[in-house]
Amino acid sequence: MKKNYIICLVAGLALTSCFDLDREPEGQLSSAKPFKTTGEMSSYLDQFYQSGVRAQGFDAGGGAYIAGTDVNSDNMASPSVNQRVAGRMSVSGAAELSAYKNIRNVNFFLNNLDNCDQKESAAYKQAVGEGYYFRAWYYFTLLKNYGGVAWVDIPLAPDTLQMQCPRDSRMVVADHILSDLDNAITNLGERNNSSSMRVHRDVARALKSEVALYEGTWEKYHKAKNDPFFDPAVTDAKIADYFTQAAAAAKEVMDRGVWRIHNTGNPNNDYRIIFQTTDLGNNSEVLWYKKYDGDEIGNNVNRYLNQGGGSVGVTASLVDDYLTIDGRPFVGEERLNAKKVWGNELLPTVRDPRLAQTVATPGQILRPDDGPYSIPPLIGTSAYNNNISGYSLLKHVQIDYTGNLDAEFKGATPAIQFRYADVLLNYAEALAELNGAANAAAIVDALHPLRARVGMPDVDFDREYNTDAAYPFAHLDKYIQAVRRERRVETACEGRRFDEIMRWAAAEEIFVGKWHQGALFTGSSLENESAYSNLKYDQASGNTIWLSGNPGDSFRYIIPTNPTGYDGGWQFNPSRDYLLPLQERMISLTRGLWKQNPGW
Repeated sequence: MKKNYIICLVAGLALTSCFDLDREPEGQLSSAKPFKTTGEMSSYLDQFYQSGVRAQGFDAGGGAYIAGTDVNSDNMASPSVNQRVAGRMSVSGAAELSAYKNIRNVNFFLNNLDNCDQKESAAYKQAVGEGYYFRAWYYFTLLKNYGGVAWVDIPLAPDTLQMQCPRDSRMVVADHILSDLDNAITNLGERNNSSSMRVHRDVARALKSEVALYEGTWEKYHKAKNDPFFDPAVTDAKIADYFTQAAAAAKEVMDRGVWRIHNTGNPNNDYRIIFQTTDLGNNSEVLWYKKYDGDEIGNNVNRYLNQGGGSVGVTASLVDDYLTIDGRPFVGEERLNAKKVWGNELLPTVRDPRLAQTVATPGQILRPDDGPYSIPPLIGTSAYNNNISGYSLLKHVQIDYTGNLDAEFKGATPAIQFRYADVLLNYAEALAELNGAANAAAIVDALHPLRARVGMPDVDFDREYNTDAAYPFAHLDKYIQAVRRERRVETACEGRRFDEIMRWAAAEEIFVGKWHQGALFTGSSLENESAYSNLKYDQASGNTIWLSGNPGDSFRYIIPTNPTGYDGGWQFNPSRDYLLPLQERMISLTRGLWKQNPGW
């Protein structure tokens, strides 16, 4: 611990009433000497299971959380362009660093552990492990959004008028996070399923592999571009150490032999079914999840997505990245010809079957009452079931849900936090980054269960290497490219893609000068659909959809978002937008000890 941090926590961190750092944490404690019993400890930790997770839900008109957060990437589109992707954020819109409130509450817990009278019990160790896990989680969110921040591990005394301290470097913060996760791994209990819905040792290992991989790739790829975002103190040896830690943490989960990729021998359903199953407590693939019952605790996933719309749409960029059924890149004339009849490119007889379990195919049932919905989807309306790309999201939709289908917050789509698939992907990517050629066989073995579940051939780095000049990762070596594609299709629309683009320093290739594109319209069967006969486009105003190209072009694709004002595509600023801005008053209150992030 850093003793000089006893009196520092970033001058108010946007000092408002919600950052009363000299107050006792919220929640009922049984005495002036808190946490005397493990029951009290566990009850206190419950608060972090609300904010210290990847949330699940869906908001119409843009999406949110796991089922919709990919609208901030090249995987999904919403009616409005993400302002960070478009390069249109401003310092005036900077958010508070609210994670520090949770960090302060965790620190209060961790610094009062000596009060417990049951230190030899498994329940005590479990509680301690949960505390370290959640502090690591909250700091990881800060690291991803803001870079190096002040590491504070002691709750402040009441007389902290000088709540000021400099930012720590990325490396210092990342190493503290990994250390906290090591403490969590030491203390947390082992579990063989996720029925408790509490974190356990393999969850901490999974997060450790994620953090180490994130920081290793962040430093490697930002350093390669010599931008302002890498830590100059991080050496190549340190980067390799992060990859080694990522692989080792994942391998510890793998070597337990407890977790399995869900596979019943049904390649056209086994992948999708995980994301619609309400109770995953005994699913061998799910390490940790948050359960919704659709009654007292529900979400909006079904309401907005089970008619093919939700005012979002999957992009052609994601659709095109799935391999063919025999494991080749889907490019050129083969791709164009398949797009000419809507839905042909999605079929599991043509493409990796995970595509048809992520994007609805012709005739797909989306709800048990068999309607109302439209596949091809409803396009060009103002209704909440409007689709804006021509590709409807199927993943996460509970198509056999017997609860209330159309009421707000009555859905029961589960919020999966970690799957065994995440562990395998982290392991494979870390090996590819360390030495893809030397680790080729191990990478193939790690990804085999993901391919086997859907009946796809094993990875063949040469066969599936995409050299198309328009492919954003055509310049990468074949091992890293293959793992990145596998990660994208396996975790599509789970809210992970934006973080990956950031850590790969890939915004220039994926965002800058680009915009979302949907299904082929002109030159395809969609153009002749009777349901679309009233669509308006190529008008000075009043368009209901927008199309690429110009009138008279043989092939024109749906543009999901009004392109007006984005003539040059998105203008993500690679010298600024990889990190978020800090509030100006925070910089002022710290008397300049905290510097603004680069470019802001």
